[in-house]
Amino acid sequence: MRIDSLFAAARAAGTIPVSFEMFPPKGELTLERARAAAEKLCALKPDFVSVTCSAGGSGNSSATADIAQMISRDFGTSSVAHLTGIGLTHAGLAERIAAYRAAGVENVLALRGDLPQTGDAPSGDFSYAADIIPALVDAGFCVGAAAYPEGHIACDSLAESVRHLKLKQDAGASFLVTQLFFDNDLFYRFRELADAAGITVPITCGIMPFMSKQQVTRMVFMCGASLPSPVIKLLARFEDDPDGLMRAGIDYACDQLVDLAEHGVDGLHVYAMNRPSVARAAMQALRAIGPL
Repeated sequence: MRIDSLFAAARAAGTIPVSFEMFPPKGELTLERARAAAEKLCALKPDFVSVTCSAGGSGNSSATADIAQMISRDFGTSSVAHLTGIGLTHAGLAERIAAYRAAGVENVLALRGDLPQTGDAPSGDFSYAADIIPALVDAGFCVGAAAYPEGHIACDSLAESVRHLKLKQDAGASFLVTQLFFDNDLFYRFRELADAAGITVPITCGIMPFMSKQQVTRMVFMCGASLPSPVIKLLARFEDDPDGLMRAGIDYACDQLVDLAEHGVDGLHVYAMNRPSVARAAMQALRAIGPL
């Protein structure tokens, strides 16, 4: 199912779509294990599952398309395949489009992609996600894009980041998925700015539970996400208790999701990190407050 149609149906019914994100095989995660993770995620009946691709524009776009196809074909769940523009030429984008269409992909999340660790962008024809969106729309995909409630880490201001977000909508993006955040008040502020800027497409909130202090530190520096006082206190309280911190992180994320649902957001997107237990906890918390 096209994701724009899914959001339209949910809005008409007064419900909030809930989705999960997973990543394709890398390292010790074999395709077989990825399939097992996808099956368990889909068994929880999310509205869709998105599948990432590798950082820096390299590697596993084929696996991304294959898993997205599997999710829709074998598990009856709508899927979204990520596609990064970093390092792509026009010819390379045409090849990706052909491969995604051959795999039966209907929905694509268009992203610039993370720069390599050197910080130097590889040579390519596209600088921003908005640059690849028109070609994806013309190819018949339902296209989504990323939103940044605290501003993109490369932007000098939140206002500038919102301006770029409007460009993505103008280019043809029909839904938005936010980067992770730990403070819901920051999202509500961002939503007001987006409304004022004329952004009318659905914005689904991306929430990732913190599982370790190392993970939180990495996310803060990669994404520019700020840590509110309650998170800092939890990190301190469970500094010598990794299992306790993991449980606290999942509980905190579930509280965020419930609060967002009660504030009537357009959608909820759980960065499940291929952990069905994380997705299950999120669904249980949300279903406890009523039908989604």
